Amino acid sequence: MSVGSGPLDIRPLIASVDAIDEVTVYGRVKSVQGLLVEIVGPVRELKVGGRVVIETSGGENLKCEIIGFRDGHALCLPFGQLDGVRLGCRAVFQRHAGEIYPSHNWLGRVVNAEGLPIDQKGALPSGAAPYPLRADPLPAHERVRVGDPIDLGVRSLNTFTTMCDGQRMGIFAGSGVGKSVLMSMLARNTEVDVAVIGLIGERGREVHEFIQEYLGEAGLSRAVVVVATSDEAALMRRQAALMTMTIAEYFRDQGERVLCMMDSLTRFAMAQREVGLSIGEPPTAKGYPPTVFTELPRLLERAGPGRQNSGSITGLFTVLVEGDDHNEPIADAVRGILDGHIVMERGIAERGRYPAVNVLRSISRTMPGCVPKDFRPVLSRAREFMSVYADMEELIRLGAYRKGSDPKVDQAIALTPDLEAFLSQDPDDQTSLAEGYRRLAAIVGAEGSG
Repeated sequence: MSVGSGPLDIRPLIASVDAIDEVTVYGRVKSVQGLLVEIVGPVRELKVGGRVVIETSGGENLKCEIIGFRDGHALCLPFGQLDGVRLGCRAVFQRHAGEIYPSHNWLGRVVNAEGLPIDQKGALPSGAAPYPLRADPLPAHERVRVGDPIDLGVRSLNTFTTMCDGQRMGIFAGSGVGKSVLMSMLARNTEVDVAVIGLIGERGREVHEFIQEYLGEAGLSRAVVVVATSDEAALMRRQAALMTMTIAEYFRDQGERVLCMMDSLTRFAMAQREVGLSIGEPPTAKGYPPTVFTELPRLLERAGPGRQNSGSITGLFTVLVEGDDHNEPIADAVRGILDGHIVMERGIAERGRYPAVNVLRSISRTMPGCVPKDFRPVLSRAREFMSVYADMEELIRLGAYRKGSDPKVDQAIALTPDLEAFLSQDPDDQTSLAEGYRRLAAIVGAEGSG
């Protein structure tokens, strides 16, 4: 029998045996206040981020995480419901705090925030090496630069917000503007090896809809989907984001080009807000405590280029802007961390143009360097015409503009129907980078269509 890789690989078994605690250490439940559980236990076992399993009166095991201390006792939040927890319940401290054993066999599967399968396809095979959920980002000096432009398959994004391999972008939109449909297009069409998709705080009824209708069998075959619905505990919703990033890091370390998509960062921030307020942190901007703005960069910096001769994580993270306010605290914080932003607007969706991307307000920080020089005049002219039309749009719609007053405005009016048709795309359609540039050049009449 071989210990190494092969048909009789026993490394996962060795890892499982190593994960068993040598000595069982336990404490007792002292009090419960709201969702906060206070546990008395040995001081040497009390550590922030540590895991505790409470044996409830109903015979169930409730997992908790230590998030702070008070008077020498551990303050914990549960991963589930507190039903059955009573004073004096035994609480077992675990030696291993938050790690998973991913493998390539996870492709095509749907898991929850604990890495357990929820797709009724059987057990998940374990990999050989543990991956901690709370890993540190790669050191900045060890990372390579972002790679070549990556084909997203969506015309408006390929041309006006060109992304590179290892870049991180935010998709900012209000509710009901079409984020999920755009995410499904990107998951199916982007030229990567693996897609890891985190549905954080998602509506329960939309999970099957997204996987079966939007993602489809072809998209799921090269993807791992992590799900935490809105009714689950705050720790589960927060951990689903950490799980998504950890699985992406595993495939990156295998040399794969990974697309990590997360919907949404706002719900991750809301979950962290619940955790922070439970332990008594002071609310600051719109009720978000300071730890929210500490955890966001720690999570997002884990995506990006890898080390030399390793894979990369290209990140696409949605931000649910409350009340269509693109300057609310989470949106502001995320914009400062990521390498660009894609803005989706309700007004564009109401006109019936999907994806409802406002290309004038969207930006990729790798542009124009990642765009071939021959095509840069095409983009400049297209943006100029759209900007001119946007400035005069209200007057044009009211009929207050007189044709012939300004040649540039007249040309912008003439080109707007073709530009709108270019920016509109059916969910089942796919357009390559080169084809997008060629079609845009044909519309605006700039040189560089080759």
